[in-house]
Amino acid sequence: MYRVSPLGTTGNRERGARAGLQEDDGAMDGVTHGRTFRNGSLADVSAPGRVAGPDEDISQEELGLAARNHGLLLEALRHDVTPPGLHYVLVHYDIPYVPPAEADTWTLTVGGLVREPLVLDLSALYSLPPVTHRVTMECAGNGRARLTPRPVSQPWLVEAVGTADWTGVPLRTLLAEAGVGPDAVEAVFTGADHGVERGVEQDYRRSLTLKDATAADPEVLVAYEMNGAPLPPQHGHPLRLVVPGWYGMAHVKWLRDITLTDTPFTGFQQSVAYRYRQAPDEPGVAVTRIAPRALMVPPGFPDFMSRARVVRPGPLRLEGRAWSGHAPVTKVEVSTDDGASWQEAELDPPDGRPGHAWSWRHWQAPWTATPGTHVLTARATDAAGNTQPVTQPWNRGGFGNNLVQRIPVLCAEVDGSSATHSRPA
Repeated sequence: MYRVSPLGTTGNRERGARAGLQEDDGAMDGVTHGRTFRNGSLADVSAPGRVAGPDEDISQEELGLAARNHGLLLEALRHDVTPPGLHYVLVHYDIPYVPPAEADTWTLTVGGLVREPLVLDLSALYSLPPVTHRVTMECAGNGRARLTPRPVSQPWLVEAVGTADWTGVPLRTLLAEAGVGPDAVEAVFTGADHGVERGVEQDYRRSLTLKDATAADPEVLVAYEMNGAPLPPQHGHPLRLVVPGWYGMAHVKWLRDITLTDTPFTGFQQSVAYRYRQAPDEPGVAVTRIAPRALMVPPGFPDFMSRARVVRPGPLRLEGRAWSGHAPVTKVEVSTDDGASWQEAELDPPDGRPGHAWSWRHWQAPWTATPGTHVLTARATDAAGNTQPVTQPWNRGGFGNNLVQRIPVLCAEVDGSSATHSRPA
């Protein structure tokens, strides 16, 4: 660790036609929907956010996002800790390339309204006492593609989630080392990923209030390891922010700079994107903490195309995970008749180990399957009284849609044709 003074801030690199842009929605990407280039402006390749028409199919741009960003395979909910390759990934722009020989030269600057600006290389961060938190992370747009009408952006169903053991240095430790100035109100975090949204060229940048940035619980981390190994490139190598209980947009990856400011940050990802809005002209309400959700491991075995499930008659164990960013999950209920009736599931005891308070919780429930079709679902309730809805909580950006999961299941008797085990062609 070494100090420099004075330290220049990264500056405001959010460029483009901010004035006059139709900044209407907070979905992750403005999909161009077949727009052609006209005069070379950024707006030609970066359209305003929008809502799909009544009969509009998923576009090629949305399919491109779905191919680039991936969710958790739901059978992997059986893992207490998600393997890095199965953890959900959302990358706004490009993954910055950090050659292995140059990783040790990566630096994190801490400046703005601090007493002593810092420049920290990785060895300086490694020399500080490490802390590990097990944190469930979920994309704010999880469930977007299930909304009607559909906000046009990354088309998540329910799978944009994962839980990992993140190791690093508490943010409050670094801010204490730098010394927070008396006029500072927010910490602004800048990542190395660079792109354009709604005609605005920008580095990915988000902020937290100082109260959130320096809290002891949840404790924000500047992380350099995931599940005991260096961060993979897609998860922010070599440094990222981890903000337990908050949706994924707050967990800035490829972290380069932390700047303390005396005014609230009004950059694109804070004041335009990630806002709950019902109408385009609303200022909206900021997306922050994760709404409660329970997910079920789909039972039985799937059809290749539809993913519809097939089970055999008899007793089965339904299981899954539940989490909330507002308060601990206290109840999970399961329905096997599409919500007509509910039974309470058995929750595993709370994980009282240090650093595990913001991790998902395993649940299970017995079910005796009978021949015919069934729709399975589960819903979570947290200690603050928040319960998953059975009707969609719609907004123009498609954020925070924690509508209950629905799993169609066919319970079929074994017969000679369905029980054969053919070799792959």
